[in-house]
Amino acid sequence: MRRLARLKESVTAWLALRERIHTTVELLAMADEEGDEPMLADLSQEAEALFDEAEEREVELVLSGQYDGRSAILAIHAGAGGTESQDWAAMLLRMYLRWGDRKGYRPEVLDTSPGEEAGLKSATIELTGPNAYGYAKAERGVHRLVRLSPFDAAHARHTSFVLVEVLPESEGDIEVVINPDDLDIDVFKASGAGGQHVQKNSTAIRITHRPSGIVVSCQNERSQLQNKESALRVLKARLMQREIERLAKEREALKGEHISAEWGNQVRSYVLHPYKQVRDHRSGYEASDPDQVLNGELDPLIRAYLLWSIEKE
Repeated sequence: MRRLARLKESVTAWLALRERIHTTVELLAMADEEGDEPMLADLSQEAEALFDEAEEREVELVLSGQYDGRSAILAIHAGAGGTESQDWAAMLLRMYLRWGDRKGYRPEVLDTSPGEEAGLKSATIELTGPNAYGYAKAERGVHRLVRLSPFDAAHARHTSFVLVEVLPESEGDIEVVINPDDLDIDVFKASGAGGQHVQKNSTAIRITHRPSGIVVSCQNERSQLQNKESALRVLKARLMQREIERLAKEREALKGEHISAEWGNQVRSYVLHPYKQVRDHRSGYEASDPDQVLNGELDPLIRAYLLWSIEKE
């Protein structure tokens, strides 16, 4: 039913776009015949808006993967480099939260692990809405930051790495069976900011799935029950991702193709010194304003990646 609703929404949007184009073409012919300059100016603006929407729809056509239409869970992990990488992880979390807000995905922080001095060791967020996974999957991989370190007294140039994982939320088509007897559930007090309620009560949840060894935690909700539900959603997504990868390996084994590991593959570089640039190493797309990107303006980079991924296939 969710997939049907998404398809209906997409078809309705395409039909509405077609109707707007037909109307604009008809009005343009009338305005040109009558020499109506004000109307021609208005129609010129409408044509630009139609072009922008058509580009957006073009990207949506690329989102034809089995899981692209789903909500997403995004996990950020600081790499080697201590405080530098942990600060970089916090910068990326802020970037994805702002991007999620712009896209209307109601980003929700499910869990964070504070860094030793600054930043974050890890963070998990949920992006809810149509095509969240389809867009966010462009962010999967290792992100590199080059800058003058704010934590180095000599202000030397440092390179930091953060791994970003992107998982589609489970909707039941891949059966994920979780036996309650296989779970170890620990309750503890949430760390960091959160107010008196968080500090005084043990609301945070850590779930260990013994058969797989997967450990997930959630501490950002106000109640123990909400944290447990969020943690179980993350666990289901991770188990589903594991099953997706297993099926993909089986298919690739039948094809006789080599599967390269994603970990360690540098997908994007953000350079703040000695020059300013963001470069996606897969699509080759470059942005000259890293500050704008880090403030959540990710759509051009994501669009370039999605179109590149189709051309590559």
